Amino acid sequence: MVRKASRGAGSSDGPIGGLFDNQLAQAVRESAQQIWLAGMGAFAKAQEGRAKVFETLMREGVSLQRRTQNAAEERIGEVTGRMSAMAGDVSARAGQHWDKLESIFEQRTAKALNKLGVPTAKDIDALIKRVDALAAAVARLQPAGGTAPAKKTRARAAKAAPAANAATTAAKQPAARRGSAKAAAKRAPRARA
Repeated sequence: MVRKASRGAGSSDGPIGGLFDNQLAQAVRESAQQIWLAGMGAFAKAQEGRAKVFETLMREGVSLQRRTQNAAEERIGEVTGRMSAMAGDVSARAGQHWDKLESIFEQRTAKALNKLGVPTAKDIDALIKRVDALAAAVARLQPAGGTAPAKKTRARAAKAAPAANAATTAAKQPAARRGSAKAAAKRAPRARA
């Protein structure tokens, strides 16, 4: 086997090397202990101040929530304003289009009715004015106290017309038929009431 030619300084085999290792281990243990104690102290401080810290965090949270709500409300207000303006523009445009369509429809309907000979509202108004003027003229021509003689004549003619028609019809029929019609009427069964 091969032996090592020389041993380096600081090895643990000699009295100096063991001492060095012990001192290093001791320093590491003390350092670990100090770290542990520092952690425990921090934990204890946190335990003592947790109520204060919790209240502070709550206050900051409420403050943040208010700021966030205010910012959100501002944004919502802006968006609502924009949307209202856009909706107004759209409804105005739609109204203009509907008005245009309504006008076109009215024009075409009036044109079709005119072709069919249907009078317009203007024509009817003109006729009403003309009838009123004629009625006024007739009223001026009639005597002030009574009814028009033309009405009496029409009433008499209407009463006389059925009687005259019956007499004319009877005169045209031969005598034999007149008698047979009467006999047939007598022979027909009568309806009971």
